[in-house]
Amino acid sequence: MKPLHALIGLIRNLVGNRKLLWQMTKRDFRQRYLGSYLGILWAFIQPTVTVLIFWFVFQVGFKAMPVNDFPFILWLVCGMFPWFFLSDSIMSATNSVIESAFLVKKIVFRVELLPIVKIMSALVVHIFFVAVLFAMFAIYGYSVSIYNLQIIYYFFAMICLVLGLSWLTSSLTVFLRDVGQFVGMILQFGFWGTPIFWNLNMVPEQFQFILKLNPAYYLVEGYRQSFIYNEWFWQHQYQTIYFWAVTGVVMFVGAWCFKKLRPHFADVL
Repeated sequence: MKPLHALIGLIRNLVGNRKLLWQMTKRDFRQRYLGSYLGILWAFIQPTVTVLIFWFVFQVGFKAMPVNDFPFILWLVCGMFPWFFLSDSIMSATNSVIESAFLVKKIVFRVELLPIVKIMSALVVHIFFVAVLFAMFAIYGYSVSIYNLQIIYYFFAMICLVLGLSWLTSSLTVFLRDVGQFVGMILQFGFWGTPIFWNLNMVPEQFQFILKLNPAYYLVEGYRQSFIYNEWFWQHQYQTIYFWAVTGVVMFVGAWCFKKLRPHFADVL
């Protein structure tokens, strides 16, 4: 039961320090782009340019065919936007503790807040892109649907998964700096191993279950179910149960590992 106690303790600290968490999130968001002329606009410009490039390459250049009778670009961004959040938050949260060594050495500081700050900072950008997603669907003539409300559920699901992973990777990175490089490699592999650019039906049916073991698959498909397929998450009960089982284990292990290693952070840093 130690992982459960560790998780409950960390969540209590988060709730008790929610004001400090919000202040640190705003500070991190500003500092990330401090010194540049466009400032925080870069947080939105860079991914927007990426989407425009993909749109030009696939929609204009290769003239990609619609997927399930939907324009390819809409199908694509429904998968790309959640992946942007997953990769950005995991990568930045992994290095959050070693980047703030001066705070870790303060006895009274809640170190477990550091990965959360990075996740919240990435979430601000993600919310902007969800708004862009609504705008793109409107431009193509698709109206708002009640299924779009499901996106709130997938927000929560992504945060839970990333939170557990960030507690695990950020604590291990303090002692093994190679973990950050390893996480970057896993994210690169995960990007191409998740059906973002390609349709799962392209894979032989007997191998599809292997790709569905990837938790990111559940999230990417969840966005498409909310915007394209008009399906509720409880209609895919086995995938939902599997996702939350994996996420629960990740959160328990991540919380336990973080709490176990936290007393030694200051000595190593």
